[in-house]
Amino acid sequence: MVACPCGSGRSFADCCRPFVRGELEPPTAEALMRSRYTAYARRDEDYLFRTWHESSRPLTLDVDAVDWRGLNVIGTTGGGPDDVEGTVTFVAHHSTGAISTGSMRETSRFVKQDGRWLYVDGDVD
Repeated sequence: MVACPCGSGRSFADCCRPFVRGELEPPTAEALMRSRYTAYARRDEDYLFRTWHESSRPLTLDVDAVDWRGLNVIGTTGGGPDDVEGTVTFVAHHSTGAISTGSMRETSRFVKQDGRWLYVDGDVD
């Protein structure tokens, strides 16, 4: 079993892979956030662009600059299957070289548009 990078404790095949491959839509903002973290860890720019709201989507993205090492979800507000917006607060651990490690805490904002959760933006603490 290959563990999912998102830290759910499930296999990649049973967790984020169906979302990243476009086979299923994440049912919650947290599921989208976890799948986007997985896309960063796996360097999948296409999925990141597909799940980024058009109002804040960048023109380019560098997914090779950081190696993502772990994810801890701190909490959520809204973002459930019946909601239209939500936030997810998380800490993502990373390294940027052989000896440089760190973490990033962010509260991300999500909206549901046409039945799909999309990442809008986030506040980094």
